[in-house]
Amino acid sequence: MLERRNRSAEAPHEDLVDHLVRSTPLQRGEAARVVLDVLAYFDETTEEFVRRRHRELQSQGLRNEEIFERIRHEMPHRAVAPPALSARQLRRLVYG
Repeated sequence: MLERRNRSAEAPHEDLVDHLVRSTPLQRGEAARVVLDVLAYFDETTEEFVRRRHRELQSQGLRNEEIFERIRHEMPHRAVAPPALSARQLRRLVYG
């Protein structure tokens, strides 16, 4: 947990937690959890992102052709955009 007193390397996003506490109704612990959740979300590798999105979209009943096209369009909008991948490369990430 990020603590207010400890502004060391263990809590590099303390200023963001402070901002969330000031600008939202979140308590300090809740704001710290939100920051950690967002960081974990954007810490996904390209492979993890593709596999997760494939599972999510497949569970919605979409077919692979639609899924891979949608993932290709989503990838450049990630926080750190991964390289452009073809449908074949996406398929290989999912199925090996």
